[in-house]
Amino acid sequence: MQVIVRDNNVDQALKVLKKKLQREGIFREMKMRGAFEKPSVKRAREQAEAVRRSRKLARKKLQREGLLPMPKKIEKPKRFGGGAGGGGAGF
Repeated sequence: MQVIVRDNNVDQALKVLKKKLQREGIFREMKMRGAFEKPSVKRAREQAEAVRRSRKLARKKLQREGLLPMPKKIEKPKRFGGGAGGGGAGF
């Protein structure tokens, strides 16, 4: 995995790297390998993940076909102000 550092901005590059690792599931895999997992538990977990994936895929397909309503988008509250001091009337 590669991340380009621009203008010696290591913090931004680190942020991009963490996002890529998160997307790839590296952190989850490291956590799973941190302790031994019994084969029976591993089998049950993988089966549950497969069921979850297939249900999600079926739900998305039904939404695309119009048989299920699309999920409602959550609107973020708008932020006012933005200056130093935390808002107020500017007195």
